[in-house]
Amino acid sequence: MQIVGEFIDNKIIVKKPKEAGRLYSKSHFGKPISGNKLQLDLLEGIFLIDEGKIRIFDSKKEIDFQRLINIATQQISEFEVKYLTYKDLRKRGHAIKLCKENEPTTFFQFMQNKTTKPSEKQFFVTAFSERDILDLEDTNNVIQKVTKNNGALWYAIVDEEGDITYYEVSALDLGGSVEENVFPKGTGLLLKNRVVIFDKKLSKHLLQKEFFGKPFGDGLQISLVEALYLSERDVIVIKNSEEKILSKKESEKLILSLQPDIQSRLTVFRDLKKRGLIIKTGFKFGAHFRAYTKQPDETHAEYLIHVVGKDFKSIWAEISRAVRLAHSVNKEIAFAQVDGKNINYIKFGRLRP
Repeated sequence: MQIVGEFIDNKIIVKKPKEAGRLYSKSHFGKPISGNKLQLDLLEGIFLIDEGKIRIFDSKKEIDFQRLINIATQQISEFEVKYLTYKDLRKRGHAIKLCKENEPTTFFQFMQNKTTKPSEKQFFVTAFSERDILDLEDTNNVIQKVTKNNGALWYAIVDEEGDITYYEVSALDLGGSVEENVFPKGTGLLLKNRVVIFDKKLSKHLLQKEFFGKPFGDGLQISLVEALYLSERDVIVIKNSEEKILSKKESEKLILSLQPDIQSRLTVFRDLKKRGLIIKTGFKFGAHFRAYTKQPDETHAEYLIHVVGKDFKSIWAEISRAVRLAHSVNKEIAFAQVDGKNINYIKFGRLRP
């Protein structure tokens, strides 16, 4: 027998206590109100009609599925994206509730007793259309808010056919086990896109101990960001093709003219090295760096790191491509959001709710 609801002030009221109790206690729909009644929101009402579990009346006249959707589109912003996400998660067995309109997330997981499993994180969901724009600074702010409540943040991206891709989005605290070594000093020759070290002993130490560069004859070729980093540590001095030794400022200025984003990349490279990781180029994987927590002969690179600015924005197709590629090569993708000296590492991981 179908449950009966009454449409009052854009809310659906289930008046029979037995029906109200069954909806709330067993399936966690609605919220109890005075008189042992239950109040459903429009998304819940539409879902229950769609499932054939409720009939809704307005002044004794039954409201059908289409009319309720027409009402909801006028009352709920981005209705289609929210409803498709709500329906999908409900069908997967998740009891979720609609957040208030001014909240940065769209839904929250209903947890009847949050103290039952302290280690279990309550999840919050933000629903997007594939045509929306990702704002990384907004994302970072939401992560901080959700984390304070010991929660997990999910992003649900609804494509134009109504299929949904889910990501778990979180701050990433990177750390590795590779210690910085003391190296003999040497000289590097600046070519256009790399620096070459011809000293055999230095080249061997750099490659074997911290996996800098790649062999170049009996020497080593290193990237521009590696060259600046080693110059900062006084491991190498850099000279130009005319054999002139460049000061650190001259080296930085010249390399900056060759690679305009070198400063932000160097900021992240320096930070990751302090965290005990080995860093190599991630170009073949569509990112700036790939990162190892151990020596490369002990493990594959676990992370791809893409360096972006504080105000980074992106279409969702680009994020989808990056995450899909990272997963296809058994890595995780993180965006290193650089704001001066501060860096936030924000990870996007595919999720199957």
